[in-house]
Amino acid sequence: MRETRARACARSARGSGVVRSYKATIQQTLDILFLREGSEFLSSTDASSRDSADRTIIAWDFRSSAKISNQIFHERYTCPSLALHPREPVFLAQTNGNYLALFSAVWPYRMSRRRRYEGHKVEGYSVGCECSPDGDLLVTGSADGRALLYTFRTASRARTLHSHTQACVGTAFHPVLPSVLATSSWEGDMKIWH
Repeated sequence: MRETRARACARSARGSGVVRSYKATIQQTLDILFLREGSEFLSSTDASSRDSADRTIIAWDFRSSAKISNQIFHERYTCPSLALHPREPVFLAQTNGNYLALFSAVWPYRMSRRRRYEGHKVEGYSVGCECSPDGDLLVTGSADGRALLYTFRTASRARTLHSHTQACVGTAFHPVLPSVLATSSWEGDMKIWH
């Protein structure tokens, strides 16, 4: 009988030790995102300054622990959250510039200058973002308590939910029920939307 993937992951996590270690030699790491094939991953840090945003997003080689690129995002904002698109070779970065940036998920990881998802506020909160399971919608929270849904292809706002009285920091699509969305707030409450 084949072991389920969830059981294999749980067994592996309980009995394993550190296999590799990566050191960015800069500020704290805010998020980590494995790319499609798992041979590379991205990390976001709070290493932006007034003069430079180098090292805000770093691409790493999983096998060798080497940095592939630290010149991915050139704007002076940190990126508290990263999300991989389920069907397209792209990823999203939530920025403290109050927009979601779209990047190619293959080297050289170029940022799209044509498509930007704007209208929400991050304001220093660790606001998350996510793609719907079919990839047609994106969702993000906002520091003003809203949850915003965007159409992936056009970057237009599809819907705004006035979800919480404080910052909406977490959003998640249900993996099986496409019309169900969960939101969470800075004050600790969660809501399920249908």
